[in-house]
Amino acid sequence: MKDGVNGVALGVFIFFFLAVTVMGFLAARWRKAENEATLDEWGLGGRSFGTWVTWFLLGGDLYTAYTFVAVPAAIYAAGAAGFFAVPYTILVYPLIFTFLPRLWSVSHKHGYVTTSDFVRGRFGSKGLSLAVAVTGILATMPYIALQLVGIQAVLDVMGVGGGENTNWFVKDLPLLIAFAVLAAYTYSSGLRAPALIAFVKDGLIYLVIAVAIIYIPIKLGGFDDIFASAQDKFTKAGAGGLAPAAAGQWGYATLALGSALALFMYPHSITATLSSRSREVIRRNTTILPLYSLMLGLLALLGFMAIAAGVKVDNGQLAIPQLFENMFPDWFAGVAFAAIGIGALVPAAIMSIAAANLFTRNIYKDFLKPDATPAQETKVSKLVSLLVKVGALAFVLTMDKTVAINFQLLGGIWILQTMPALVGGLFTRWFHRWALLAGWAVGMIYGTAAAYGVASPTQKHFGGSSKEIPGLGEIGYIGLTAFVLNVVVTVVLTFVLNAVKAPAGIDETSPGDYTADAGDTGVQEKLPPATAGAPGGH
Repeated sequence: MKDGVNGVALGVFIFFFLAVTVMGFLAARWRKAENEATLDEWGLGGRSFGTWVTWFLLGGDLYTAYTFVAVPAAIYAAGAAGFFAVPYTILVYPLIFTFLPRLWSVSHKHGYVTTSDFVRGRFGSKGLSLAVAVTGILATMPYIALQLVGIQAVLDVMGVGGGENTNWFVKDLPLLIAFAVLAAYTYSSGLRAPALIAFVKDGLIYLVIAVAIIYIPIKLGGFDDIFASAQDKFTKAGAGGLAPAAAGQWGYATLALGSALALFMYPHSITATLSSRSREVIRRNTTILPLYSLMLGLLALLGFMAIAAGVKVDNGQLAIPQLFENMFPDWFAGVAFAAIGIGALVPAAIMSIAAANLFTRNIYKDFLKPDATPAQETKVSKLVSLLVKVGALAFVLTMDKTVAINFQLLGGIWILQTMPALVGGLFTRWFHRWALLAGWAVGMIYGTAAAYGVASPTQKHFGGSSKEIPGLGEIGYIGLTAFVLNVVVTVVLTFVLNAVKAPAGIDETSPGDYTADAGDTGVQEKLPPATAGAPGGH
Protein backbone atom coordinates (compact mmCIF):
# COMPACT_ATOMS: atom_id res chain seq x y z
CA MET A 1 0.00 0.00 0.00
CA LYS A 2 1.36 3.41 -0.93
CA ASP A 3 1.85 5.95 1.82
CA GLY A 4 -0.03 9.26 1.85
CA VAL A 5 -2.39 10.62 -0.74
CA ASN A 6 -2.12 9.33 -4.32
CA GLY A 7 -2.28 12.78 -5.90
CA VAL A 8 -2.42 11.69 -9.55
CA ALA A 9 -5.17 9.13 -8.96
CA LEU A 10 -7.08 11.63 -6.82
CA GLY A 11 -6.81 14.28 -9.54
CA VAL A 12 -8.23 11.93 -12.19
CA PHE A 13 -10.99 10.86 -9.77
CA ILE A 14 -11.95 14.47 -9.07
CA PHE A 15 -12.01 15.27 -12.80
CA PHE A 16 -14.54 12.53 -13.54
CA PHE A 17 -16.53 13.33 -10.40
CA LEU A 18 -16.85 16.97 -11.43
CA ALA A 19 -17.78 15.93 -14.98
CA VAL A 20 -20.68 13.73 -13.85
CA THR A 21 -21.76 16.39 -11.34
CA VAL A 22 -22.16 18.88 -14.18
CA MET A 23 -24.00 16.22 -16.20
CA GLY A 24 -26.28 15.56 -13.24
CA PHE A 25 -27.43 19.16 -13.06
CA LEU A 26 -27.66 19.57 -16.85
CA ALA A 27 -29.85 16.46 -17.00
CA ALA A 28 -32.78 18.59 -15.78
CA ARG A 29 -32.83 20.13 -19.30
CA TRP A 30 -32.57 16.77 -21.08
CA ARG A 31 -35.93 15.68 -22.55
CA LYS A 32 -37.49 18.56 -20.63
CA ALA A 33 -41.26 18.32 -20.21
CA GLU A 34 -43.86 21.08 -20.19
CA ASN A 35 -44.95 20.09 -16.68
CA GLU A 36 -42.09 18.81 -14.54
CA ALA A 37 -44.09 18.83 -11.27
CA THR A 38 -45.27 15.22 -11.58
CA LEU A 39 -43.81 11.92 -10.42
CA ASP A 40 -43.99 10.66 -14.01
CA GLU A 41 -41.46 13.34 -14.95
CA TRP A 42 -39.26 13.62 -11.86
CA GLY A 43 -39.44 10.00 -10.69
CA LEU A 44 -39.73 8.15 -14.02
CA GLY A 45 -38.04 10.49 -16.50
CA GLY A 46 -41.31 11.09 -18.31
CA ARG A 47 -41.57 7.36 -19.13
CA SER A 48 -39.67 8.29 -22.29
CA PHE A 49 -36.43 6.27 -22.36
CA GLY A 50 -35.64 4.08 -25.36
CA THR A 51 -33.72 0.81 -25.62
CA TRP A 52 -30.17 2.07 -25.08
CA VAL A 53 -30.95 4.60 -22.36
CA THR A 54 -32.96 1.93 -20.53
CA TRP A 55 -30.15 -0.60 -21.00
CA PHE A 56 -27.56 1.72 -19.50
CA LEU A 57 -29.97 2.80 -16.76
CA LEU A 58 -30.81 -0.77 -15.75
CA GLY A 59 -27.16 -1.77 -15.98
CA GLY A 60 -26.15 1.23 -13.89
CA ASP A 61 -28.92 0.34 -11.48
CA LEU A 62 -28.15 -3.36 -11.04
CA TYR A 63 -24.34 -3.42 -11.38
CA THR A 64 -23.29 -1.04 -8.65
CA ALA A 65 -20.13 0.07 -6.87
CA TYR A 66 -20.93 -2.59 -4.31
CA THR A 67 -20.94 -5.16 -7.13
CA PHE A 68 -17.59 -3.86 -8.37
CA VAL A 69 -16.08 -4.09 -4.89
CA ALA A 70 -17.92 -6.97 -3.20
CA VAL A 71 -18.15 -9.68 -5.88
CA PRO A 72 -14.37 -9.99 -6.43
CA ALA A 73 -13.90 -9.41 -2.67
CA ALA A 74 -16.03 -12.51 -2.07
CA ILE A 75 -13.83 -14.46 -4.49
CA TYR A 76 -10.75 -13.07 -2.72
CA ALA A 77 -12.07 -14.28 0.65
CA ALA A 78 -14.00 -17.46 -0.17
CA GLY A 79 -12.85 -18.73 -3.56
CA ALA A 80 -15.26 -19.93 -6.25
CA ALA A 81 -18.18 -19.82 -3.79
CA GLY A 82 -18.23 -16.07 -4.45
CA PHE A 83 -19.19 -16.71 -8.07
CA PHE A 84 -22.85 -17.19 -7.07
CA ALA A 85 -23.52 -13.68 -8.43
CA VAL A 86 -22.72 -14.84 -11.97
CA PRO A 87 -25.29 -17.67 -12.30
CA TYR A 88 -27.98 -15.65 -10.58
CA THR A 89 -27.64 -12.82 -13.08
CA ILE A 90 -27.97 -15.44 -15.84
CA LEU A 91 -31.07 -16.98 -14.27
CA VAL A 92 -32.81 -13.66 -13.77
CA TYR A 93 -33.21 -12.56 -17.41
CA PRO A 94 -35.45 -15.39 -18.68
CA LEU A 95 -37.46 -14.88 -15.50
CA ILE A 96 -38.05 -11.16 -16.00
CA PHE A 97 -38.83 -11.69 -19.71
CA THR A 98 -42.02 -13.40 -18.54
CA PHE A 99 -43.36 -10.70 -16.23
CA LEU A 100 -41.68 -7.30 -16.71
CA PRO A 101 -43.48 -6.52 -20.00
CA ARG A 102 -46.81 -7.29 -18.28
CA LEU A 103 -45.91 -4.99 -15.38
CA TRP A 104 -44.89 -2.22 -17.77
CA SER A 105 -48.15 -2.53 -19.73
CA VAL A 106 -50.51 -2.43 -16.76
CA SER A 107 -48.50 0.38 -15.14
CA HIS A 108 -48.58 2.39 -18.36
CA LYS A 109 -52.32 1.84 -18.71
CA HIS A 110 -53.19 2.92 -15.16
CA GLY A 111 -50.39 5.39 -14.41
CA TYR A 112 -48.80 3.23 -11.72
CA VAL A 113 -45.48 4.59 -10.47
CA THR A 114 -44.57 1.85 -7.97
CA THR A 115 -45.13 -1.86 -7.46
CA SER A 116 -47.37 -0.98 -4.51
CA ASP A 117 -49.60 1.04 -6.86
CA PHE A 118 -50.12 -2.13 -8.90
CA VAL A 119 -50.74 -4.32 -5.86
CA ARG A 120 -53.33 -1.88 -4.52
CA GLY A 121 -55.09 -1.69 -7.89
CA ARG A 122 -54.97 -5.42 -8.54
CA PHE A 123 -56.15 -6.64 -5.15
CA GLY A 124 -58.05 -3.63 -3.86
CA SER A 125 -56.03 -3.67 -0.65
CA LYS A 126 -54.24 -0.66 0.84
CA GLY A 127 -52.95 -2.89 3.64
CA LEU A 128 -51.17 -5.23 1.22
CA SER A 129 -49.94 -2.23 -0.75
CA LEU A 130 -48.55 -0.69 2.46
CA ALA A 131 -46.75 -3.95 3.33
CA VAL A 132 -45.07 -4.01 -0.09
CA ALA A 133 -44.12 -0.33 0.18
CA VAL A 134 -42.64 -0.59 3.68
CA THR A 135 -40.70 -3.71 2.68
CA GLY A 136 -39.31 -1.94 -0.36
CA ILE A 137 -38.16 1.07 1.65
CA LEU A 138 -36.57 -1.07 4.37
CA ALA A 139 -34.76 -3.25 1.84
CA THR A 140 -33.48 -0.26 -0.15
CA MET A 141 -31.96 1.72 2.74
CA PRO A 142 -28.96 -0.58 3.44
CA TYR A 143 -28.47 -0.98 -0.32
CA ILE A 144 -27.97 2.79 -0.63
CA ALA A 145 -25.62 2.68 2.35
CA LEU A 146 -23.46 0.11 0.59
CA GLN A 147 -22.98 2.43 -2.37
CA LEU A 148 -21.50 4.95 0.04
CA VAL A 149 -19.34 2.14 1.45
CA GLY A 150 -18.01 1.64 -2.09
CA ILE A 151 -17.07 5.31 -2.39
CA GLN A 152 -15.47 5.20 1.06
CA ALA A 153 -13.36 2.17 0.10
CA VAL A 154 -11.94 4.06 -2.90
CA LEU A 155 -11.24 7.16 -0.81
CA ASP A 156 -9.47 5.04 1.81
CA VAL A 157 -7.13 3.48 -0.75
CA MET A 158 -6.33 6.89 -2.29
CA GLY A 159 -5.35 8.08 1.20
CA VAL A 160 -8.03 10.78 1.39
CA GLY A 161 -9.35 11.78 4.80
CA GLY A 162 -6.41 10.82 6.99
CA GLY A 163 -5.92 7.90 9.36
CA GLU A 164 -8.10 6.41 12.04
CA ASN A 165 -6.91 9.02 14.57
CA THR A 166 -7.97 11.93 12.37
CA ASN A 167 -10.87 14.10 13.49
CA TRP A 168 -14.08 12.36 12.34
CA PHE A 169 -15.30 15.39 10.40
CA VAL A 170 -12.05 15.71 8.45
CA LYS A 171 -11.90 11.96 7.86
CA ASP A 172 -15.45 11.78 6.50
CA LEU A 173 -15.48 15.15 4.73
CA PRO A 174 -14.85 13.71 1.21
CA LEU A 175 -17.76 11.30 1.65
CA LEU A 176 -19.97 14.12 2.95
CA ILE A 177 -19.12 16.21 -0.12
CA ALA A 178 -19.91 13.32 -2.48
CA PHE A 179 -23.20 12.77 -0.65
CA ALA A 180 -24.15 16.46 -0.83
CA VAL A 181 -23.50 16.61 -4.58
CA LEU A 182 -25.48 13.42 -5.16
CA ALA A 183 -28.40 14.75 -3.11
CA ALA A 184 -28.38 18.11 -4.93
CA TYR A 185 -28.51 16.87 -8.51
CA THR A 186 -30.99 14.09 -7.69
CA TYR A 187 -33.29 16.67 -6.12
CA SER A 188 -32.89 18.93 -9.15
CA SER A 189 -33.02 16.47 -12.05
CA GLY A 190 -34.76 13.37 -10.73
CA LEU A 191 -34.29 10.13 -12.70
CA ARG A 192 -32.86 11.96 -15.70
CA ALA A 193 -29.60 12.55 -13.77
CA PRO A 194 -28.64 8.89 -13.19
CA ALA A 195 -29.93 7.99 -16.67
CA LEU A 196 -27.48 10.42 -18.27
CA ILE A 197 -24.58 9.64 -15.93
CA ALA A 198 -25.07 5.88 -16.48
CA PHE A 199 -23.48 6.21 -19.94
CA VAL A 200 -20.24 7.46 -18.35
CA LYS A 201 -20.39 5.00 -15.49
CA ASP A 202 -20.83 1.90 -17.65
CA GLY A 203 -18.33 3.09 -20.24
CA LEU A 204 -15.69 3.48 -17.52
CA ILE A 205 -16.49 0.11 -15.98
CA TYR A 206 -16.24 -1.73 -19.30
CA LEU A 207 -12.96 0.07 -20.04
CA VAL A 208 -11.44 -0.75 -16.65
CA ILE A 209 -12.45 -4.42 -16.78
CA ALA A 210 -11.20 -4.83 -20.36
CA VAL A 211 -7.84 -3.36 -19.41
CA ALA A 212 -7.62 -5.24 -16.09
CA ILE A 213 -8.42 -8.65 -17.58
CA ILE A 214 -5.56 -8.24 -20.09
CA TYR A 215 -2.98 -6.04 -18.33
CA ILE A 216 -2.97 -7.54 -14.82
CA PRO A 217 -2.55 -11.20 -15.89
CA ILE A 218 0.39 -10.19 -18.09
CA LYS A 219 2.07 -8.57 -15.08
CA LEU A 220 1.30 -11.60 -12.89
CA GLY A 221 2.60 -14.26 -15.30
CA GLY A 222 -0.70 -15.41 -16.81
CA PHE A 223 -3.86 -17.08 -15.61
CA ASP A 224 -2.09 -20.36 -14.81
CA ASP A 225 -0.06 -18.61 -12.12
CA ILE A 226 -3.12 -16.66 -10.90
CA PHE A 227 -5.24 -19.78 -10.39
CA ALA A 228 -2.29 -21.67 -8.90
CA SER A 229 -1.77 -18.91 -6.31
CA ALA A 230 -5.45 -18.92 -5.40
CA GLN A 231 -5.55 -22.72 -5.18
CA ASP A 232 -2.52 -22.68 -2.91
CA LYS A 233 -4.07 -20.05 -0.61
CA PHE A 234 -7.35 -21.90 -0.11
CA THR A 235 -5.67 -25.29 0.26
CA LYS A 236 -3.41 -23.95 3.01
CA ALA A 237 -6.42 -22.31 4.66
CA GLY A 238 -8.10 -25.73 4.93
CA ALA A 239 -10.84 -24.87 2.44
CA GLY A 240 -9.87 -27.79 0.19
CA GLY A 241 -9.23 -25.62 -2.86
CA LEU A 242 -11.05 -23.13 -5.05
CA ALA A 243 -14.39 -24.90 -5.40
CA PRO A 244 -16.83 -24.96 -2.47
CA ALA A 245 -16.99 -28.18 -0.46
CA ALA A 246 -20.00 -30.47 -0.84
CA ALA A 247 -21.48 -29.06 2.36
CA GLY A 248 -21.59 -25.60 0.80
CA GLN A 249 -23.29 -26.53 -2.46
CA TRP A 250 -26.86 -26.19 -1.18
CA GLY A 251 -25.99 -22.77 0.17
CA TYR A 252 -24.46 -21.77 -3.17
CA ALA A 253 -27.44 -22.97 -5.23
CA THR A 254 -30.16 -21.55 -2.98
CA LEU A 255 -28.40 -18.21 -2.66
CA ALA A 256 -28.08 -17.94 -6.45
CA LEU A 257 -31.74 -18.89 -7.02
CA GLY A 258 -33.06 -16.70 -4.22
CA SER A 259 -31.00 -13.73 -5.38
CA ALA A 260 -32.29 -14.17 -8.95
CA LEU A 261 -35.90 -14.16 -7.71
CA ALA A 262 -35.29 -11.08 -5.55
CA LEU A 263 -33.32 -8.85 -7.94
CA PHE A 264 -36.27 -7.33 -9.81
CA MET A 265 -38.42 -7.08 -6.71
CA TYR A 266 -36.27 -4.15 -5.56
CA PRO A 267 -38.00 -0.79 -6.10
CA HIS A 268 -35.06 0.70 -8.01
CA SER A 269 -35.19 -2.12 -10.59
CA ILE A 270 -38.87 -1.43 -11.19
CA THR A 271 -38.34 2.35 -11.33
CA ALA A 272 -35.78 1.94 -14.12
CA THR A 273 -38.12 -0.47 -15.91
CA LEU A 274 -41.17 1.80 -15.79
CA SER A 275 -39.15 4.73 -17.15
CA SER A 276 -38.98 3.10 -20.60
CA ARG A 277 -41.27 4.28 -23.37
CA SER A 278 -42.70 0.99 -24.64
CA ARG A 279 -43.31 -2.67 -23.88
CA GLU A 280 -40.94 -3.63 -26.68
CA VAL A 281 -38.09 -1.70 -25.03
CA ILE A 282 -38.46 -3.95 -21.97
CA ARG A 283 -38.50 -7.12 -24.05
CA ARG A 284 -35.38 -6.06 -25.95
CA ASN A 285 -33.58 -5.19 -22.72
CA THR A 286 -34.18 -8.61 -21.21
CA THR A 287 -32.32 -10.08 -24.19
CA ILE A 288 -29.30 -7.73 -24.17
CA LEU A 289 -28.83 -7.23 -20.42
CA PRO A 290 -26.95 -10.59 -20.18
CA LEU A 291 -23.98 -8.73 -21.68
CA TYR A 292 -23.52 -7.38 -18.16
CA SER A 293 -23.27 -10.96 -16.87
CA LEU A 294 -20.25 -11.49 -19.12
CA MET A 295 -18.72 -8.37 -17.59
CA LEU A 296 -19.53 -9.65 -14.10
CA GLY A 297 -17.79 -12.96 -14.74
CA LEU A 298 -14.63 -11.15 -15.79
CA LEU A 299 -14.94 -8.78 -12.84
CA ALA A 300 -15.13 -11.71 -10.41
CA LEU A 301 -11.74 -12.97 -11.62
CA LEU A 302 -10.15 -9.86 -10.12
CA GLY A 303 -10.54 -11.57 -6.73
CA PHE A 304 -8.10 -14.30 -7.79
CA MET A 305 -5.78 -11.66 -9.26
CA ALA A 306 -5.70 -9.86 -5.91
CA ILE A 307 -4.55 -13.10 -4.27
CA ALA A 308 -1.83 -13.65 -6.88
CA ALA A 309 -0.69 -10.04 -6.56
CA GLY A 310 -0.17 -10.51 -2.83
CA VAL A 311 -2.76 -7.92 -1.79
CA LYS A 312 -3.12 -7.93 2.01
CA VAL A 313 -5.99 -5.96 3.55
CA ASP A 314 -7.85 -6.19 6.86
CA ASN A 315 -11.11 -5.18 5.19
CA GLY A 316 -11.90 -7.40 2.17
CA GLN A 317 -13.83 -4.55 0.56
CA LEU A 318 -10.50 -2.79 -0.02
CA ALA A 319 -8.95 -5.70 -1.93
CA ILE A 320 -9.89 -4.62 -5.45
CA PRO A 321 -9.24 -0.87 -5.03
CA GLN A 322 -5.87 -1.84 -3.53
CA LEU A 323 -5.18 -4.19 -6.45
CA PHE A 324 -5.82 -1.33 -8.87
CA GLU A 325 -3.50 1.01 -7.01
CA ASN A 326 -0.75 -1.61 -6.82
CA MET A 327 -0.93 -2.80 -10.43
CA PHE A 328 -2.01 0.18 -12.55
CA PRO A 329 -0.14 3.40 -13.30
CA ASP A 330 -1.43 6.15 -11.01
CA TRP A 331 -3.42 7.88 -13.75
CA PHE A 332 -5.29 4.71 -14.75
CA ALA A 333 -5.82 3.79 -11.10
CA GLY A 334 -7.65 7.13 -10.92
CA VAL A 335 -9.84 6.06 -13.86
CA ALA A 336 -10.61 2.77 -12.09
CA PHE A 337 -11.44 4.56 -8.85
CA ALA A 338 -13.69 6.95 -10.77
CA ALA A 339 -15.52 3.95 -12.29
CA ILE A 340 -16.24 2.63 -8.79
CA GLY A 341 -17.18 6.04 -7.41
CA ILE A 342 -19.55 6.88 -10.26
CA GLY A 343 -20.79 3.30 -10.03
CA ALA A 344 -22.02 4.26 -6.57
CA LEU A 345 -23.67 7.55 -7.54
CA VAL A 346 -25.95 6.16 -10.28
CA PRO A 347 -27.67 3.39 -8.27
CA ALA A 348 -27.76 5.47 -5.08
CA ALA A 349 -29.71 8.15 -6.95
CA ILE A 350 -32.16 5.65 -8.46
CA MET A 351 -32.62 3.84 -5.14
CA SER A 352 -33.39 7.04 -3.26
CA ILE A 353 -35.91 8.08 -5.94
CA ALA A 354 -37.58 4.65 -5.84
CA ALA A 355 -37.86 4.67 -2.05
CA ALA A 356 -39.21 8.23 -2.10
CA ASN A 357 -41.84 7.31 -4.70
CA LEU A 358 -43.01 4.41 -2.53
CA PHE A 359 -43.40 6.68 0.48
CA THR A 360 -45.17 9.40 -1.49
CA ARG A 361 -47.61 7.24 -3.44
CA ASN A 362 -48.32 4.45 -0.97
CA ILE A 363 -47.99 6.06 2.46
CA TYR A 364 -48.38 9.84 2.06
CA LYS A 365 -51.09 9.82 -0.62
CA ASP A 366 -52.90 6.64 0.45
CA PHE A 367 -53.00 7.34 4.19
CA LEU A 368 -51.99 10.93 4.99
CA LYS A 369 -53.20 13.17 2.16
CA PRO A 370 -55.46 11.38 -0.34
CA ASP A 371 -56.21 14.62 -2.20
CA ALA A 372 -52.54 15.47 -2.80
CA THR A 373 -51.94 17.14 -6.15
CA PRO A 374 -49.25 15.89 -8.58
CA ALA A 375 -47.11 18.92 -7.63
CA GLN A 376 -47.44 18.12 -3.93
CA GLU A 377 -46.53 14.48 -4.59
CA THR A 378 -43.41 15.55 -6.45
CA LYS A 379 -42.36 17.96 -3.69
CA VAL A 380 -42.79 15.30 -1.00
CA SER A 381 -40.90 12.73 -3.07
CA LYS A 382 -37.97 15.13 -3.55
CA LEU A 383 -37.77 15.80 0.19
CA VAL A 384 -38.04 12.13 1.10
CA SER A 385 -35.28 11.25 -1.38
CA LEU A 386 -33.02 13.60 0.62
CA LEU A 387 -34.06 12.04 3.93
CA VAL A 388 -33.39 8.54 2.58
CA LYS A 389 -29.85 9.54 1.62
CA VAL A 390 -29.28 11.16 5.02
CA GLY A 391 -30.40 7.93 6.69
CA ALA A 392 -28.05 5.87 4.53
CA LEU A 393 -25.16 8.25 5.25
CA ALA A 394 -25.79 8.06 9.00
CA PHE A 395 -25.87 4.28 8.71
CA VAL A 396 -22.46 4.23 7.02
CA LEU A 397 -20.82 6.73 9.37
CA THR A 398 -22.07 5.19 12.62
CA MET A 399 -21.96 1.45 11.97
CA ASP A 400 -19.29 -1.07 11.08
CA LYS A 401 -19.09 -1.84 7.33
CA THR A 402 -19.72 -5.54 8.00
CA VAL A 403 -23.00 -4.61 9.66
CA ALA A 404 -24.02 -2.64 6.57
CA ILE A 405 -23.28 -5.63 4.33
CA ASN A 406 -25.25 -8.04 6.52
CA PHE A 407 -28.22 -5.69 6.67
CA GLN A 408 -28.19 -5.57 2.88
CA LEU A 409 -28.36 -9.37 2.92
CA LEU A 410 -31.32 -9.08 5.29
CA GLY A 411 -32.91 -6.64 2.83
CA GLY A 412 -32.67 -9.33 0.15
CA ILE A 413 -34.55 -11.76 2.42
CA TRP A 414 -37.26 -9.16 2.99
CA ILE A 415 -37.76 -8.01 -0.60
CA LEU A 416 -38.19 -11.59 -1.82
CA GLN A 417 -41.36 -11.82 0.28
CA THR A 418 -43.12 -9.33 -2.01
CA MET A 419 -42.84 -11.64 -5.02
CA PRO A 420 -46.13 -13.59 -4.57
CA ALA A 421 -48.16 -10.37 -4.53
CA LEU A 422 -46.30 -8.71 -7.41
CA VAL A 423 -45.49 -11.52 -9.83
CA GLY A 424 -48.42 -13.69 -8.82
CA GLY A 425 -50.76 -10.75 -9.31
CA LEU A 426 -49.44 -10.16 -12.83
CA PHE A 427 -50.69 -13.58 -13.96
CA THR A 428 -53.70 -14.42 -11.81
CA ARG A 429 -56.33 -12.91 -9.54
CA TRP A 430 -56.80 -16.23 -7.72
CA PHE A 431 -54.66 -15.36 -4.70
CA HIS A 432 -56.68 -13.74 -1.92
CA ARG A 433 -55.43 -10.38 -0.65
CA TRP A 434 -55.60 -11.46 3.01
CA ALA A 435 -53.75 -14.69 2.22
CA LEU A 436 -51.02 -12.74 0.45
CA LEU A 437 -50.70 -10.44 3.47
CA ALA A 438 -50.52 -13.41 5.87
CA GLY A 439 -47.93 -15.15 3.67
CA TRP A 440 -45.87 -11.95 3.53
CA ALA A 441 -46.00 -11.65 7.33
CA VAL A 442 -44.92 -15.28 7.87
CA GLY A 443 -42.03 -14.91 5.41
CA MET A 444 -40.90 -11.64 6.99
CA ILE A 445 -41.07 -12.97 10.55
CA TYR A 446 -39.34 -16.27 9.77
CA GLY A 447 -36.66 -14.62 7.61
CA THR A 448 -35.88 -11.93 10.18
CA ALA A 449 -35.85 -14.35 13.13
CA ALA A 450 -33.66 -16.85 11.29
CA ALA A 451 -31.19 -14.16 10.23
CA TYR A 452 -31.14 -12.79 13.79
CA GLY A 453 -29.91 -16.19 14.97
CA VAL A 454 -26.94 -16.30 12.58
CA ALA A 455 -23.64 -15.30 14.19
CA SER A 456 -20.35 -14.34 12.56
CA PRO A 457 -16.85 -13.63 13.92
CA THR A 458 -17.77 -9.93 14.18
CA GLN A 459 -21.49 -10.09 15.05
CA LYS A 460 -23.70 -12.06 17.43
CA HIS A 461 -26.78 -11.48 15.30
CA PHE A 462 -27.52 -10.91 11.60
CA GLY A 463 -24.11 -12.35 10.80
CA GLY A 464 -25.12 -13.94 7.49
CA SER A 465 -27.98 -15.10 5.30
CA SER A 466 -27.65 -18.91 5.40
CA LYS A 467 -29.02 -21.37 7.92
CA GLU A 468 -30.18 -24.98 8.12
CA ILE A 469 -33.27 -25.60 5.98
CA PRO A 470 -36.05 -27.08 8.17
CA GLY A 471 -36.76 -30.68 7.21
CA LEU A 472 -33.74 -31.04 4.91
CA GLY A 473 -30.85 -30.56 7.28
CA GLU A 474 -28.84 -28.72 4.61
CA ILE A 475 -27.50 -25.19 4.94
CA GLY A 476 -29.36 -22.91 2.55
CA TYR A 477 -30.35 -19.32 1.85
CA ILE A 478 -32.80 -18.07 4.48
CA GLY A 479 -34.63 -15.86 2.00
CA LEU A 480 -35.59 -18.81 -0.21
CA THR A 481 -36.81 -20.85 2.77
CA ALA A 482 -38.91 -17.89 3.93
CA PHE A 483 -40.27 -17.48 0.40
CA VAL A 484 -41.38 -21.13 0.28
CA LEU A 485 -43.17 -20.72 3.62
CA ASN A 486 -44.74 -17.51 2.29
CA VAL A 487 -46.11 -19.31 -0.80
CA VAL A 488 -47.42 -22.28 1.20
CA VAL A 489 -49.30 -20.04 3.63
CA THR A 490 -50.67 -17.92 0.76
CA VAL A 491 -51.96 -20.93 -1.20
CA VAL A 492 -53.53 -22.69 1.81
CA LEU A 493 -55.24 -19.56 3.12
CA THR A 494 -56.45 -18.64 -0.38
CA PHE A 495 -58.28 -21.98 -0.60
CA VAL A 496 -59.83 -21.35 2.81
CA LEU A 497 -60.77 -17.69 2.24
CA ASN A 498 -62.20 -18.37 -1.20
CA ALA A 499 -64.21 -21.28 0.22
CA VAL A 500 -65.82 -19.06 2.87
CA LYS A 501 -66.28 -16.28 0.28
CA ALA A 502 -64.25 -13.68 2.17
CA PRO A 503 -64.29 -10.24 0.47
CA ALA A 504 -61.68 -10.39 -2.28
CA GLY A 505 -61.47 -6.68 -3.09
CA ILE A 506 -62.05 -4.96 -6.41
CA ASP A 507 -59.63 -5.48 -9.28
CA GLU A 508 -59.32 -2.22 -11.21
CA THR A 509 -57.39 -3.89 -14.04
CA SER A 510 -58.68 -5.92 -16.98
CA PRO A 511 -57.00 -8.66 -19.09
CA GLY A 512 -56.17 -6.33 -21.98
CA ASP A 513 -54.18 -4.02 -19.68
CA TYR A 514 -51.40 -6.60 -19.34
CA THR A 515 -50.55 -6.61 -23.03
CA ALA A 516 -51.18 -2.92 -23.78
CA ASP A 517 -48.41 -0.94 -25.49
CA ALA A 518 -47.49 2.72 -25.67
CA GLY A 519 -50.04 3.48 -28.36
CA ASP A 520 -52.93 2.31 -26.18
CA THR A 521 -54.29 5.14 -24.05
CA GLY A 522 -56.97 5.43 -21.43
CA VAL A 523 -57.97 3.12 -18.62
CA GLN A 524 -60.16 0.26 -19.75
CA GLU A 525 -63.56 -0.20 -18.20
CA LYS A 526 -63.20 -1.85 -14.78
CA LEU A 527 -64.72 -5.24 -14.15
CA PRO A 528 -67.84 -5.37 -11.99
CA PRO A 529 -66.96 -6.08 -8.33
CA ALA A 530 -68.38 -9.58 -8.36
CA THR A 531 -66.39 -10.58 -11.45
CA ALA A 532 -63.25 -8.67 -10.51
CA GLY A 533 -62.98 -10.39 -7.18
CA ALA A 534 -63.64 -13.88 -8.51
CA PRO A 535 -60.85 -16.45 -8.52
CA GLY A 536 -59.07 -17.04 -11.79
CA GLY A 537 -59.70 -13.62 -13.35
CA HIS A 538 -57.02 -14.42 -15.97
